[in-house]
Formats: sequence, C-alpha cells, structure tokens
Amino acid sequence: MPLSKIETTTSFALSPLTRYWVSDRSLALELGGELSTYTLAYRTWGRLSATADNAVLVCHALTGSADADEWWAALFGPGKALDPTRDFIVCSNVLGGCYGSTGAASIDPKGRRYGRTFPALTIRDQVRAQMRLADALGVRGIELVVGGSMGGLHALEWALLDVVRVRSVAVIAASARHSAWCMAWSEAQRMALRADIAFRNGDYSIDAPPIAGLGAARAIAMATYRSPSTLEQRYGHDETSLATLGKPALVPDKSAVRNWLRHHAESFVARFDANCYITLIDAMDRHDIGRNRGGVHAALRSIVQPALVVTVSSDGLYVPSEQDEMSQHLPDSELARISSAHGHDGFLIDAAMLEPYISRFRERTRGHSSLVETTATIGSMS
Repeated sequence: MPLSKIETTTSFALSPLTRYWVSDRSLALELGGELSTYTLAYRTWGRLSATADNAVLVCHALTGSADADEWWAALFGPGKALDPTRDFIVCSNVLGGCYGSTGAASIDPKGRRYGRTFPALTIRDQVRAQMRLADALGVRGIELVVGGSMGGLHALEWALLDVVRVRSVAVIAASARHSAWCMAWSEAQRMALRADIAFRNGDYSIDAPPIAGLGAARAIAMATYRSPSTLEQRYGHDETSLATLGKPALVPDKSAVRNWLRHHAESFVARFDANCYITLIDAMDRHDIGRNRGGVHAALRSIVQPALVVTVSSDGLYVPSEQDEMSQHLPDSELARISSAHGHDGFLIDAAMLEPYISRFRERTRGHSSLVETTATIGSMS
C-alpha cells in the first residue's frame, strides 16, 4: 500500500524504487504496548516464483537503508550470492528506523510526531514486523535470510521465529547475545546524545535537533567500526605538522583522522534522527536469543536450518570469539573467516571477499527443506 508522504524528517534521499507497506493490524510488542499501525519501507529485486518459495531476505545494519544493492553491491548480480535472475530479494528498512519505516521521527495516529513517546522495541519485534511484510508479499518459502551486524541479529531471530519458511541463514559479524562490551559502547553513545542540551530528554523540536550530541555518538560508533591498523595506515603518517600553523613542529598533526571523524559525524546528523538512533541501539542491547528459550546455547542448538557464520578477523566490536562460540553450538553450521583489515566494517568495505562464501553456502544448502516440509515428508513415509 503506497503512502502519499514518506515517514521521515531526515534529508536522506530514499530510492525512487522504494515501496511502502502499511500494516492493517496492530503489532503487540514484547516489552508491552502495541503499535496500532506501522509502515515498512522496502525494496525488491527479481520476481517471486510461481511457487512463491524463492525469496531471499537481506537485513541491514544499524543505520542502513533498504537500498541493499548500493551498500552491498558486490553481492548483487547474475551468478552472485544475491541473483535477481534467480531470487526474489527483499530488504526492508527496520521498524524504528527513519528511512521510510515507522519510528520516532514518524507521525503517530493522532497526527503528532512520536518523538520520545515511540515505544521500546526488541529485535524480535522488528522481525515479527518483517514477517508480516513477507506475508503481504505472498512469500511462502525463504531460501536465505542474510545480514551483517544488526542485520545478523535479525537473521538469527528469523531462524527461530519463522521455522516454517526460513531454509537457511547467514549471520555476519554478529552475536547471539549483545555483550557487555557492545553495551558499554552503546551507553557511551547515549551519554553523548543526552549531554547535548538540545536533546531535552528526547523532546527536541524538528528545527533544533541535538546535532552536537548525535554527531558525537556517531563519532564514537565509527571508532568501534574500524580497526587500529587501518586507521594508522590511512591517517597515522600524515606529514602535515604544527609548523604549518606557525607552531613548532614538535609532534605530527593528526588532523586527518579528526577530520575523518568530523566528516562522518556531520554527514550523519543530516540523515538520521536522534530518537530513532536510541530506539535502535536500545533494541540491539536487548538482543539475546536465549531469552525465554532456556539460554543462548539451548536456543542455538534449537536452530534447525543450515547456518553460515562469518567472522571478520579484525572486528573489535563483535569479536571473532563470539562467532566461534555461535558456530560451535549451531547443529548445522559453517564458519567462514574474512581477513579484512577494516575492523567491524569489513563486512561492508570488503564485501567482495564475503560474496564467494555466501555463494558456496547457497550451493551447498540449495533445496534444503524447511521444518514443515521435512515433517510432511517424514509423515508421508510413515
């Protein structure tokens, strides 16, 4: 169902190919309350087959959009991991975001901006919203759910929440439960946001958003997304010195790395909403697939689908040991290691390294039946 107005207050340019689906049912939320209605912005590539079972779902990272063909271009194309000539590929902007989907920057049913009144979400809430979108698109079978970082958290929940349709998952640079390490970085970002007087406990106006706080939060995040080695290689040998500023050349001027951070901060505040940002990092910090499932290891052991787990060698946020542990407890898993120097963002920057692993995994798991199909087959043989 199309919308006459995009539900966002940012300057981010959504693709003209973006579509908008509006739920005609309320969504009960895991932490209480509900959304009486909500919108998901999404894009598709390829066509749904006559049997409606060739879907591939791509889940984006924290500040990503539905434009997966842009930020994961290396994975798209004939014969590649995401092949529009074979697959019906779907990527939706997550519930709580601000790139067309309902979030804190959207207008509520009373005609006012949600702002700080937008309800608390979990990763499971977001996946349940996406499941309804898949229903609306007529999807009966999902060959693969793939995602990196926050998208990897979603892929895990997809495997557990939609056993009927999901046949395989690829979890990239993610974890089965948000670690204290990740939560500490999230809290540093919240503190930066809340230190901005313009934040006003989330009651800021559209005309006076907390630009300084949101920019500082983004700068903190960017530092965790890269690695010491790649920053040193790129910015650590800047020959510019303080002498160029009329000061003694006692130490090298590290303005290049500072400018890099400032650039990312400034570009981010023009395209994202502060309350949406908090909604999403809060949802990530609540991520724990073992909640109400007997613990993390029990939940991992209950995942019946083949799973590709990808670790980035230099990832300092979702550290490789987390993916190692995940793979050890998944019944049918394949562990791949990407040797990227770019830290956590390696799954985006070095996506070309990632593509062959996903392609080979898809070849290995092609034709794998869902739990319902497997049960039906066993039943017919008894």
